[in-house]
Amino acid sequence: MAENRFDTVSRTPAVARIRETPLLRWTLELDGIASVVTGLVYVLAAGWLGDRLGLSTALLSSAGAVMLVGGAVVFAVSTRREAPVLWVGAIIVLNTVWAVDSVVVAATGWFHPTTAGTTWILLQAAVVAVFAALEWAGLRQARR
Repeated sequence: MAENRFDTVSRTPAVARIRETPLLRWTLELDGIASVVTGLVYVLAAGWLGDRLGLSTALLSSAGAVMLVGGAVVFAVSTRREAPVLWVGAIIVLNTVWAVDSVVVAATGWFHPTTAGTTWILLQAAVVAVFAALEWAGLRQARR
């Protein structure tokens, strides 16, 4: 019997088996926790951090709020047995965009950070890039 490419199996979204892939699960968990903790610090200490990093309170508060929500979503995905590949892929893409954007901000001097601020932005970009790379490797394992 010829396969029908329009049957229900072909319409089922691809899933990442998170519970069966420790690398993906642990990376998503750590990414979520790190994002929530960093977001909390940014929101609660925006003025103090802003003075030291040369970044505005509004920028840090906004970034912190985004990180709180995003980190909670990433952590929630990490607790699932399986998740649509699109969800995990979106996390990887957003982490990659965050890392690249951070490097651009540091390189161009946007927002006029201090030396400490530029160093912090680049360190954060490196950590987020590592999360993206590990999540990509974990996703590849989860799809096998």
